[in-house]
Amino acid sequence: MLDINLIRKQPEFVKAAIAKRGIFVSFDDMLDKDKEVRSLKAKTDELKAERNKVSKSIPELKKANKPVEAVFESMRLLGEQIEAADLKIKQLEEDIFNFVAGLPNMPDEDLAVGDKEGNEVVYIYSKKPEFNFDIKNHVDLCEMHNLVDYKRGAKLAGNGNWIYTGVGARLEWALLNYFIDEHLKDGYEFMLIPHMLNYSCGFGAGQFPKFESDVYWVKDDSDNDNKFMLPTSETGLVNLHADEVLTEDELPKKYFGYTPCYRREAGSYRAEERGMIRGHQFNKVEMIQYTIPKDSDKAFYELVDKAKALVEKLGLHYRVSKLAAGDVSASMARTYDIEVWVPTMGYKEVSSVSNARDYQARRSNTKFRNIEAGKLDFVNTLNGSGLATSRIIPAIVEQFQQADGSIKVPQVLVKYLGLEVIK
Repeated sequence: MLDINLIRKQPEFVKAAIAKRGIFVSFDDMLDKDKEVRSLKAKTDELKAERNKVSKSIPELKKANKPVEAVFESMRLLGEQIEAADLKIKQLEEDIFNFVAGLPNMPDEDLAVGDKEGNEVVYIYSKKPEFNFDIKNHVDLCEMHNLVDYKRGAKLAGNGNWIYTGVGARLEWALLNYFIDEHLKDGYEFMLIPHMLNYSCGFGAGQFPKFESDVYWVKDDSDNDNKFMLPTSETGLVNLHADEVLTEDELPKKYFGYTPCYRREAGSYRAEERGMIRGHQFNKVEMIQYTIPKDSDKAFYELVDKAKALVEKLGLHYRVSKLAAGDVSASMARTYDIEVWVPTMGYKEVSSVSNARDYQARRSNTKFRNIEAGKLDFVNTLNGSGLATSRIIPAIVEQFQQADGSIKVPQVLVKYLGLEVIK
């Protein structure tokens, strides 16, 4: 959530920042309501002071045997005015809150204006693999080696679902174990969080209310305790310290979590998104950091380097793209995408590393004691996939396929999988 004080003081600055996303907002109505709230609060303070003054006169009137009926009537009328003003204030504050809660984060100033067309490739690792034979796509290769059963996955759960089978299931598990070991080596704390979360988690992460329809809801009609299936473990991890005050010595906090991710928007079934490229359920390891604002940029590049290292140790060709303002998700101030090369499809994102600045922390009310400023301040939260498997496996089987149809196993996975070649 944006800082309402910043909107009050610099509405044009905030408006211009959000416009870089291609979103144009007016703060006129909100600021008018904000002024009305302040005016009403001043008025109610006066009315309450008057009521207190009148109330204090009652014992003296009674002591002097003077009538108090008119005083009680005056207090009743003051009470009605105060109640009406309080109700109006509550309605206005709710309108203001909902408006501000619906605003996206302000993109960092160095981001290009516009959408995907403004994305900039900032790093390329190795060269694209070259083949002296006709290559196969990952769907055919996975079916050839019985790594994935797409048909039965669709039979069990519909399109956009698949089943890892045999060596394919072991390859998936090998990747997850590799990711986990690398994060543990780097000093991140492993978290296994619930898959069903409360609405407050979606709000705190900045995914609600705008993207409520993109998740799977689990509704309990008996007690109206509705939960949703997490779209990424980030949604839970960035709410771990909601409504808490951390000490500066505790920061940064570095977590990673493994979960399946559940998403309604599995998307189209175009040729470039066939197989495991886009699905309703996929596995992902997610990295999270909580940090003080001045260390936020350092934390961001640490997460980028970690995601890059995971792909490089697999020996895969990939690139890093700095996203333009309009392509950065609503909760984030900046994002770098790590995009792996899938020869028959092109570059596919396997990790998005993002900095939310204090946007999520304001929504979840996560603060720290700022020693330098001598006050409470909001933490910064950052996240990055480390990594999602459903696009890494297509990249592995396509980049490492051999002329005879076999697939070389990346060296870092051999100890987990127990195979050097899938054939």
